[in-house]
Amino acid sequence: MTHQLDALKQFTTVVADTGDFKQLAQFQPQDATTNPSLILKAVQKPEYAPLLQDTVAQFRGRPMDEIIDRLLVRFGREILATIPGRVSTEVDARLSFDTSATVTRAERIIELYQAEGIHIDRVLIKIASTWEGIKAAEQLERKGIHTNLTLLFSFAQAVACGDAKVQLISPFVGRIYDWYKKQAGASWDEAARAGANDPGVQSVTQIYNHYKRFGIATEVMGASFRNVGQITALAGCDLLTIAPELLAQLAASEAPLQRALDAEAAKAMDLPAVNYDEAGFRYALNEDAMATEKLAEGIRAFAADAVKLEKLILAA
Repeated sequence: MTHQLDALKQFTTVVADTGDFKQLAQFQPQDATTNPSLILKAVQKPEYAPLLQDTVAQFRGRPMDEIIDRLLVRFGREILATIPGRVSTEVDARLSFDTSATVTRAERIIELYQAEGIHIDRVLIKIASTWEGIKAAEQLERKGIHTNLTLLFSFAQAVACGDAKVQLISPFVGRIYDWYKKQAGASWDEAARAGANDPGVQSVTQIYNHYKRFGIATEVMGASFRNVGQITALAGCDLLTIAPELLAQLAASEAPLQRALDAEAAKAMDLPAVNYDEAGFRYALNEDAMATEKLAEGIRAFAADAVKLEKLILAA
């Protein structure tokens, strides 16, 4: 029998969502993604403490933002030694509303990778899907620096990313699910809102179908999963980034798995063309309470973890 992880890999590129590169080999993902929260979690484990200490010792006295970028690149380099594909490395979330600062920081991260002998095509720069972040990504893509637009919760964000020709987007399935479940309170029916009826799954499905229908090359990578059902309901998505615990569950299951998303079927769908200028984007995002709240919350959380990481560096 084929286990679900191998079955999923027939339809979808599987990406590991972790900063814990020692876990990667057992699941054989193509790519890996990191973020400030995952790196913070990793450096607090005893096996990664030397990596933090070595980086800080080597670059002590340099500006804090440079030390953090060097630490992120160090993790990225270790991850790339384990996987055949790409690693995503995130720009400081505190720059989410500053296009030029995001571009500058992204360019430095790429330069640090190149100094380690890593080709530009093996790195995706992760940027929050604010209007300013999307505009930064558009500039970077024109320079040949590929981007992964994260904290993406709405169709409007996805449309703007497609228009900007970003390489990849990471719509957050689990956080969308969390919001709707919290809003529903006691009336939430878990069984009725599972699988294809999960609000996070529905969001990614809408984005995927729109991209394929209109020939938008941006890759769709579902992210932030809460359960295996959300993953299997998106089999066929370009990529799915999955935490090690859920990868282990997929590897342990022999339940049948079928393709759920189909690019050829999407091409035949009768869907309206959609585009946004800045005012239209901001209004559409404002109209989506879930996306507005989760985007702001996500930026705050990543920024808070960046501050915690700085404190660990100062203490090292």
